[in-house]
Formats: sequence, structure tokens, C-alpha cells
Amino acid sequence: MTVGVLALQGSFNEHIAALRRLGVKGVEIRKPEQLQGVSSLIIPGGESTTMAKLADFHNLFPALREFVKMGNPVWGTCAGLIFLADKVTGQKAGGQDLIGGLHCTVHRNFFGSQIQSFEADLSVPELASKEGGPDTFRGVFIRAPAVLEVGPEVEVLADYPVPSDNLMDEAQEENKGSEKKVIVALRQGNLLGTAFHPELTADSRWHTYFLKMASEIEGGASNSIVAVEGGDLTFDQQPMNDLPIFQ
Repeated sequence: MTVGVLALQGSFNEHIAALRRLGVKGVEIRKPEQLQGVSSLIIPGGESTTMAKLADFHNLFPALREFVKMGNPVWGTCAGLIFLADKVTGQKAGGQDLIGGLHCTVHRNFFGSQIQSFEADLSVPELASKEGGPDTFRGVFIRAPAVLEVGPEVEVLADYPVPSDNLMDEAQEENKGSEKKVIVALRQGNLLGTAFHPELTADSRWHTYFLKMASEIEGGASNSIVAVEGGDLTFDQQPMNDLPIFQ
């Protein structure tokens, strides 16, 4: 299996390294014609406005939109999730181009600035049921977005509690001061989105989930994918001060 990784800016090297640990080749994608050589794609985290400008410069958006419309498996992490959303709020002045296809509303930089980046244990029962391991996943959030609304066909895979005050302007929540949840992982058919960065952890279950999802969509479901070499999951994290600057 070969997986394309959009390599304009951001954590594409980390995704390619994660794929390599699973015995899968990751191919850097920078030009529209390179999409013809892959059947699945990862859009990494990064600075979403910069990535959009580079994608526009290379005339990538028409090819990326067609890639999604054709039903090819695509996974967006952090800025990649923003790219896949049908609607984005909290953008910089002038906004940015989107690929779209994922029926949801995403708030860019929902969790705040770079210094407000954090890690949190997320409840991931669906991931655990498919890939094994614990029922939680250590999510790394770096200037992360959050999903505020989804369409009926979207499957929510993980959410995160926040004070409802944070949602007042966007979701018009009542009962100010109570705790609500925002969505941080979701799937809709051939599209997968995570607001956090699995590629910055040693827990490879989101990558194996996507690879199996891609294999099933491509009509060749495979049970040969293992979590890490030797079959044992590990959960060591990078220190937060070593993480790249995103969003």
C-alpha cells in the first residue's frame, strides 16, 4: 500500500515516519499530477492559511476536490480537518479556500494560541474496538480546531468537554457556565478528520484505522496491518516544547 501525504507545510514528515513504522510507503504530494499515483491521502496539520496559499499557488484545489468527490480515502489532521470541512468559522480576514466534502462546521483555532496547546486523554471506544488497546487516546492539540456541528451522516469518533461559554458565539448555547462537548474526531464515508495530531505520538492506532478504512474502501480489506512492529502498542509522547508551530 502507498499513501499520499500532502507535503506543502506542517507535519507531513511525521506522518510519513508513522506510515514507515507500519511498513507502508508514504509519498509526498505537492503537484496535482502526483495524486494520480496514489489512491488515498493524508492532509497533515500545519498553518492552514499558509497551506491554502501554497495549494492555490500549485493549483492543487481542483485536483484535491476531485480526489475527494471520487470517493478516495482522505484523512485530515488539525489543519487538514479544516481543509476538509464544508464550513469554517474563526478564519483570518479574507478567509481561505477549502476542499470541502466533510459535512461539518469547524472553528479554526478553537482551543486558542500556540501557548495554549495541550494534551488530553480522549475516550475512543470505536477506535479501541477496531484497533485494540485502551479505550483512551492521548490527543496532542496544537492551536487546534474543533467541530461544532455535523450532518446526520457523520459518525462522531471522539469529543472533548469545554465550558459552554466557549460555544456561545458559534453554537448559541444556553445555560452559560455548564459543560458542553465539541467534536475532535469524526468520519463520513471516505473522509476521516481529527483535530489533534496522532502523528506526534507513538500510538499508531489512528494510522492503522485509516489504512484499514482505505483498504476496505478500495475493496481489498486487509487484516495484516499491525499497530507497531512486534504488535505491542506504546504511548510515549513528545514533550510539548518540542512540537512544531501549527495553525
